[in-house]
Amino acid sequence: MATLALLATGCAGTQEARAEPTVAPATPPARVCAEPTAGPATAPPGAVTVDPAVVGDLAAKTRSHPRGTTFWLRPGTHRLPPERYSQVIPKKGNRYLGAPGAVLDGRKTNQYAFGGSAPDVTLRHLTVQGFVAPHNEGVVNHDSADGWVIEHAKIQYNSGAGLMAGDRQRVRASCLRGNGQYGMNAYQAGGRLSGLLVEGNEIVANNTDDWERRRPGCGCTAGIKFWAVDGADVRGNWVHDNRGAGLWADTNNNDFRIEGNVLEANDGAALIYEISYNAVIRENTIRRNNWVEGRRYADRGDSFPFATVYLSESGGEPRVRARTDKIEIYRNVLEDNWSGITLWENADRFCNSPANTSSGTCTLLVRQPDRCARPGIATAPLYTDCRWRTQRVDVHHNRFVLDTSVVGCTVKCDRMAVLANYGTYPDWSPYQGERVAEAITHKQRNRWHDNVYVGPWKFVAHDPSRVLDFGQWQGTPYHQDTGSTLDPRAGG
Repeated sequence: MATLALLATGCAGTQEARAEPTVAPATPPARVCAEPTAGPATAPPGAVTVDPAVVGDLAAKTRSHPRGTTFWLRPGTHRLPPERYSQVIPKKGNRYLGAPGAVLDGRKTNQYAFGGSAPDVTLRHLTVQGFVAPHNEGVVNHDSADGWVIEHAKIQYNSGAGLMAGDRQRVRASCLRGNGQYGMNAYQAGGRLSGLLVEGNEIVANNTDDWERRRPGCGCTAGIKFWAVDGADVRGNWVHDNRGAGLWADTNNNDFRIEGNVLEANDGAALIYEISYNAVIRENTIRRNNWVEGRRYADRGDSFPFATVYLSESGGEPRVRARTDKIEIYRNVLEDNWSGITLWENADRFCNSPANTSSGTCTLLVRQPDRCARPGIATAPLYTDCRWRTQRVDVHHNRFVLDTSVVGCTVKCDRMAVLANYGTYPDWSPYQGERVAEAITHKQRNRWHDNVYVGPWKFVAHDPSRVLDFGQWQGTPYHQDTGSTLDPRAGG
């Protein structure tokens, strides 16, 4: 049935029926934690058998066999020697296969399960649990080696990150559950990693140690956190019930395709894309996210439109090589989240500014932070290149549904926004005043169109105080959501 469009007419407005834009059908979630694929019940030909009755057998046999060896772990609980740093150090091309019921347990004693720099290691059908990696460190692929493949694994109930990532890593059909900080921390010290695939996984109930509460403002939580990843495909995953954000790409990520995922019931945003570039976000089912964090800020009286898809200083940049030159958000279904999509740009956050929380980091267009200083920063090209800019964002053919009775809210959970703050800091900043707010709202090619809205949606433009109805949002001077429809009567 067609929804109703409120057309801008100055006062009351009129209504006109239009056809709904096409959106993707709901994606079935990847229930791999409850329904894992079983490993081989007998040792494959040529495989080395690992005995759970022998403490440290896996690490010892890894040391004594050449690279490229396949290891088959018998059913049962496998243990490492009871020292803090005892771990398995694979050799290049090693393969570790778990029989049904094979578990590698750190017994809250060992920090790491698999480490070292050997590339092209494979883990399949193995449960890894009970390890106590420190904050920001990981249990599997602790040293972010390249080319690892993790498939049909359960990495669960560990401290720190269940899994780190290296270049060309493949994580498929695995359960990343109940880890203390991250399900996966996609970070490689000393450089950018590329070619990351995260496909068909269940990423659930991570950040059990609640790090944002322990270290307020650390930005160090999510189901998965991505840092400086150049090229990632994140598809077909079920990301749910994480404390904090579901997926969070932070600091000079580029060329992401986030598609066909189910993102639901995360305490914070379903997706944060922060000081990063060029992405396609499409055909995702996004529901019941941000209820905890959105409500927390609203209860404090904060007027900022905290949203379930949050783009912070991120946009399309043709000069950064990728499969797209914009951020395109389309054919997604967003249902009963705390607010919708917010495009934000902090006027005081730029390369070499004390307000840049990613200290020491510069944009991908200016590699040396000290170049972003007076007097050059006030003139081209540094005036634009020293900023991570929220630009070239195209939001279209999505369906946004909000029933406030389901969310349990009366105010501040119904926002769609494009805005910035009033620039004030530092005193030498060329971005003071309303310059950035004017740019993100009117000059940086950020555009909504051909969307369907069901429910009492409001729209925020320029700054948090400017809250608009649908007619004002579509009218002068914003001209947003051409071809879109709104049925305000549905959804409570």
